[in-house]
Amino acid sequence: MTVLRLASVHAKYTLLETLRVPIAVIGGLVFPALSLLFFVVPQRQVAENPLFATQAVISLSVFAVLANSLFSFGLTIAENREKPWDPYLRTLPAPGISRVLAQVFSTGLLGLASVLPIVILGALLTEATASPDRLLGGLVALALAALPFMFLGIAIGYSMPSKAAIAVVQVLMFGLAFGGGLFLPPQAFPEWLEVFSRVLPSRQAREIVVWAVGGGTVPAWSVIGWAAWTMLSLALALLLFRRDEGRRYR
Repeated sequence: MTVLRLASVHAKYTLLETLRVPIAVIGGLVFPALSLLFFVVPQRQVAENPLFATQAVISLSVFAVLANSLFSFGLTIAENREKPWDPYLRTLPAPGISRVLAQVFSTGLLGLASVLPIVILGALLTEATASPDRLLGGLVALALAALPFMFLGIAIGYSMPSKAAIAVVQVLMFGLAFGGGLFLPPQAFPEWLEVFSRVLPSRQAREIVVWAVGGGTVPAWSVIGWAAWTMLSLALALLLFRRDEGRRYR
């Protein structure tokens, strides 16, 4: 079997395992939508402005994917490593990249599902707007922009126990969200913070998705930064996967 075939099979059963605990899926769908209801809809100067409302919906969509990626990958992997089933899977003759890709496929699909309530509520309760082709382009851009968050979550899961992983994930999630302009527009940042935020994958993801939905010109630094974060985080995830394998299965 090819790597992609192995990854798709493993992703299928990982997704089925997650769906057997409905509250885990419901929580990922509800939390981002509540953020929109609490922080955007009551601010009428934002909700009634098409540009501001659209960017707010995009920012919270990026936050939904970011949070889902870090929590689902980081905590799930860290917890699985402490269960007897994971060592058995590691003895099977499958390359590490197939398991990493399977986690990306399964959890990434749930992450994109968490965006749908935000888009629906944004269309119904705010003046956010986008044409169907722009909306589709935004979803594709969001899926690609989420890759660094997924790989970072995998790296956390394979590098520390679950009790440490939950603390690191929480700090990293809110640090990336605030620093990347997902809760407060980057235009409101002081100059030094606005410049610093450009090196964060959350800011780069926001700019890429804003461009995909709104058009215009995508900043070159956001694409270069996204590519660099994706390659580095993937390399780190594979390195920590193999290090964990060498420590526990030598």
